[in-house]
Amino acid sequence: MTVLASARTLLFVPGNRPDRFAKAAASGADAVVLDLEDAVAPEQKPAAREHVAEWLKAGNSAVVRVNAAGTPWHDDDVAAVGDVAMALMVPKAERAEDLPRGTVIPLVETAAGIDNARAVCSAPGVVRPAFGSVDLAAELGVDPASYYALLHARSALVLAAAAAGCAPPVDGVTTSLDEVGLLRADTAHAVELGFTGKLCIHPRQIEHVHAALRPTDSELDWARRVVAAADGGVSVVDGQMVDRPVVLRAERLLSRGGTLR
Repeated sequence: MTVLASARTLLFVPGNRPDRFAKAAASGADAVVLDLEDAVAPEQKPAAREHVAEWLKAGNSAVVRVNAAGTPWHDDDVAAVGDVAMALMVPKAERAEDLPRGTVIPLVETAAGIDNARAVCSAPGVVRPAFGSVDLAAELGVDPASYYALLHARSALVLAAAAAGCAPPVDGVTTSLDEVGLLRADTAHAVELGFTGKLCIHPRQIEHVHAALRPTDSELDWARRVVAAADGGVSVVDGQMVDRPVVLRAERLLSRGGTLR
């Protein structure tokens, strides 16, 4: 699905707060994720599932984060919303056989999931993976804010997505709502590693993520000149050789900047 493959921001909304669904859809996020998992207490999950299913059946569009395979709620979640959601985001994704049919965003957030990421990303229906930094950090006993501690896991997921032929992954949340500089730095770090989107937990994060994901003016200028100089062989731009791989990188930068023609 093209929309989800290129989505820059995916905004979580608790499934037990139907009063927020429409506001989230109007927030400017590229996609909304109605959450039936972490944001909803066990006793509220059946009601939340009904709220989400009702809103989607009314013609609205959203991804739904269902509860993980093996939990008491997973099968009922999939049955209730699997046919009406844009995609199902599946937490604790570790095995391809645990993913439901249809369009899926596996949320890879365990050591086993990272270890088996290529198989997960290669499962039928997977449009792109998402990275669960907070949960993985808890399992590993490291600080989720540490770029170094989670560097291998992030890079492994980027490589797995590329090897599987699906869209690049979506990075995990920045839990601070007030530190704009941190949010932008987190996003820039993810972009440097090959991520092309980010999970958000509040509407005010969206514009800052979009800005951080956009290539700089100098990058876009370079990319335009590379594409203009491309002639199917080898050319030179700024004293550097330009061949097909360089052109592909330039085209990706232009696509991210919304200027590819």
